[in-house]
Amino acid sequence: MNRLRCLPSRLGVSRFATVLVGVWELATGCSPSGGDTESEVRGSVQAVVGARTAVAAVGPFVRVVSALGTVAPRPGRFAALGAPGPTRVARIFVVAGQPVKEGDPLIEFDRGPFDAAARSAEAAVSVAKNAHDRAERLSGMGIVPRKEVDQAAADLAQAQAALVSAQRAQAQATLHAPVSGVVTRMSAVLGAPADATGPLVEIADLAALDVVLSFTPGEAGRVRPGQAVVLWAGESAHGDSLGTGAVADVGAALDSATRAVEIRVGVGRASRPLKIGETVFGRIAAGADARAVTVPLEALVPQGEAFQVFVVDKDGVAHARDVTVGGRSETAAEITSGLAGGETVVTYGAYGVSDSAKIVPARP
Repeated sequence: MNRLRCLPSRLGVSRFATVLVGVWELATGCSPSGGDTESEVRGSVQAVVGARTAVAAVGPFVRVVSALGTVAPRPGRFAALGAPGPTRVARIFVVAGQPVKEGDPLIEFDRGPFDAAARSAEAAVSVAKNAHDRAERLSGMGIVPRKEVDQAAADLAQAQAALVSAQRAQAQATLHAPVSGVVTRMSAVLGAPADATGPLVEIADLAALDVVLSFTPGEAGRVRPGQAVVLWAGESAHGDSLGTGAVADVGAALDSATRAVEIRVGVGRASRPLKIGETVFGRIAAGADARAVTVPLEALVPQGEAFQVFVVDKDGVAHARDVTVGGRSETAAEITSGLAGGETVVTYGAYGVSDSAKIVPARP
């Protein structure tokens, strides 16, 4: 009998189950029906998992939200300009990277099409005005109905609007800088055709650049204008530090493509010059709780869009429990429901735990 007690340690759980089946057959003189006794014995043996644990803490917790974004010009300090209509590039005054002041000439187009359009529009206005005056006289004499006067007035208004557009295009035959800054793009080619389908020159004030971060609607709901933002170059907090900024504006609508909310961050003094379009990682402290329940991040086990933790009871047995996660820091997660302070949860090894598993300490 003493020798039989030593079998589990020498043979292991699986072989020990086989030995038990054999002993049962010898004692009863028959084999089990269906041949399932070995699997039943094996299934009754509790799984043992080596893992590490931690106690859910209660204390102050700062809710942090983070997101990726890009450097973008500040509204009102950026301009993208193109040709006012079909023409050709006659002269180019600046190149990419060149500083310019408000009002400086940038590109001059062939004026011929615009001058001709303006003269034609002026003639159309003269004809429409004469027609309107004539209709007014004839209507006053009772020769034509009043509706002809109304139609003539509408034709005159349309001709006058066309003249304004033609004169505006004529004035834009030479593009001038609407803001002071640096030429960030110049795609015009001397003598090449141009039209109004796209910008030929872009200007930005490099002293007025912002970082635009994209947050989920839930995260954006915790952010308020004026909150401090810590910024890093790249896609994580492991990149070069860019310094800090402050939330300037929280978007009021979802981006139709990304389903994210844009938050614009004003950067006072970056640790180095920012480049338009570069990727930036930002982190915002979006509130605090004086008595929050927190666990290490590695204790969270994803379940679809939700999370579970494995709570260890006094007998060392783990039980899966659904929890609601609030904010997160670099190392901890706030649990807003499903877990009480002081309870023990599995941390390292949580992904390999099943419900009702026996937890034994893992080696460091």
